[in-house]
Amino acid sequence: MVLTMMACDPKKDDPYRFDEMTYSPTETVFKVFAPDNAKCLVVVDGDSIKMEAYPQPLPKGGETEEGCIYKAIVQGDLKGKTYEFVVNGVSSPGVFAKAVTVNGQKGVVVDLRDTDPEGWANDRGPRPERYADWCIYELHHRDFSIARSDAQHPGKFLALTEPWAIEHLKELGINAVHILPSYDYGSVDETKPDVPQYNWGYDPVNYNVPEGSYSTDASDPLCRIREFKQMVQALHKAGICVVLDVVYNHTYDIDHSNFQRTYPDYYYRKTHPQPLPSGRGDENVSQDDNVQYSNGSGCGNETASDKPMMRRFMVESVKHWINEYHIDGFRFDLMGCHDIETMNTIRQAVDSIDPHIFIYGEGWSAGQCALPNEQLAMKANISKVPRVAAFSDEIRDALRGPFSDDTKGAFLAGIAGEEESLKAGIAGMVEHPQVDYTKVNYSDEPWAKEPTQMMSYVSCHDDMCLVDRLMASVKGLQGNNTPPSQGGDRGGSLIKLDLLAQTAVFTSQGVPFMLSGEELLRTKLGVHNSFESPDSINQLEWTNKERYAEVFEYYKRLIALRSHHPAFRLGTAELVRKHLSFLPVQDCLVAFRLKDAPNDEWPDIIVILNANTKAVKVSVPEGDYTVVCRDGRIDEQGLGNVSGPTVTVPARSALIMHL
Repeated sequence: MVLTMMACDPKKDDPYRFDEMTYSPTETVFKVFAPDNAKCLVVVDGDSIKMEAYPQPLPKGGETEEGCIYKAIVQGDLKGKTYEFVVNGVSSPGVFAKAVTVNGQKGVVVDLRDTDPEGWANDRGPRPERYADWCIYELHHRDFSIARSDAQHPGKFLALTEPWAIEHLKELGINAVHILPSYDYGSVDETKPDVPQYNWGYDPVNYNVPEGSYSTDASDPLCRIREFKQMVQALHKAGICVVLDVVYNHTYDIDHSNFQRTYPDYYYRKTHPQPLPSGRGDENVSQDDNVQYSNGSGCGNETASDKPMMRRFMVESVKHWINEYHIDGFRFDLMGCHDIETMNTIRQAVDSIDPHIFIYGEGWSAGQCALPNEQLAMKANISKVPRVAAFSDEIRDALRGPFSDDTKGAFLAGIAGEEESLKAGIAGMVEHPQVDYTKVNYSDEPWAKEPTQMMSYVSCHDDMCLVDRLMASVKGLQGNNTPPSQGGDRGGSLIKLDLLAQTAVFTSQGVPFMLSGEELLRTKLGVHNSFESPDSINQLEWTNKERYAEVFEYYKRLIALRSHHPAFRLGTAELVRKHLSFLPVQDCLVAFRLKDAPNDEWPDIIVILNANTKAVKVSVPEGDYTVVCRDGRIDEQGLGNVSGPTVTVPARSALIMHL
């Protein structure tokens, strides 16, 4: 190998871009961001090569930024060779490896075009024109396919290319899959593919490389990349978008993270105690003695998105997943740990590629962050992050009860008091003249500027699934899952409440989101946090599709109902206020009207959600209505007719009708 040093020409080369390895058949360029005056080497297949520093100052973030970029150019064709950076004696594959060896120990020089499946250059995401039209299905690769009897690649990326998987998703009617973390993460040993191992993957190691345990050969650096692309391509051909769950808010740990091993402490926030008072006789005590790593993530560390090079990393990482892997959307884990400026910078960078790419996240942190809340992309600040959405725990907990107590119910349990919170969720958490925010569970004012800034859901991966929560919090349901078709009374009530919950989600004006397997009446046997539980807890039970056929049929028709009728996805706060009105509230009953919605063939729609244990009479505007949803059945062609001014809504069910 021949080492050539080259001066930087800013017009031709952006030294700050996180392109740590740039391959060509004639030379490979290596870069790393490290402290000033660091001793930096790149070791290529055992050969150590000195890296030289750039003299240019780094981007400023309100104050002079420390550190610099180190660079080496190695001539010759290095394709397939391993590399690692050594900064002051500490080695790592860097922070932006594009390909890695098994378990992500070293980077690998690759030409990413070698990983493209046939036709990849023409692959295009079927991204909806409006965010209001997204319908998202969250899944974990192993959960979804590990127990499927006809899966050829259970637990792998390729399972989502198989006909049974594609057919199920298309039949259900969703148009996007949200895949749990699929980058290289730390808690699964890729050298043991035959040993059952499980984790959700919220323990990042290499953020920009697919996880090897989901590939058919983790020892082949190209395999995981190629198979991830094959998965995306198959879903796109089926008309399904792919959303990537990204976890930039923390790393697996600090000492072993690639961030820390290239530039110690730069990428993490720390807490800063108040200055010590003078005159105490302790002037010799260091002001830094009590400084600790901030833990807003609840995982032992919290990354510093506000630092210019961390912000640059996040932007370039998101762009890499879009440009290289054709990702259609991003879900930001603990988005409330990231500063508002960074999230807006990411949104702007994504818009420059395709403004139809959808971004949403958790509008909270898991602990107190080092930055003040007003600077963070919290749910309460989401109006300052245009065209980024946040999950609504208001509608979630109004329906099923608080996150803090699995045994406490709410609307679905027949407990009055959450009706106004449910109304706020149905309106998409925007300002509405008929929503009294002083009575909303977690927000005393609307936080969304547009309804598409609110993710509507009742369950997701990191909590009890819906069936388990109902079983834990609703009296009389415990111990009996027998479906109505088999004569089960309490089982029938369980199913009714399950369907009622999702009817609220999918008829709300927010963007609907569901956990995979809910359409199969999924249970995790009561486990609240199943992040490392075995397959026996997390796997989907596919035999339930036939056993609870009425459940799947309802979900399918509910999703189709939303898809066919623009009234349920108006898209703007102005249209919501104009066309959505609420009927008088009763205990454990919320009803609303969608009148004269643009482009909807039904001029007047009434939706009534009744969580009471008995049928309830409701006053409605006079008219002759066609019923399309009643007592656990949906048929857009009609289930009969009723006339106002009152209608009777069966217990624990939804009634939907139109003029």
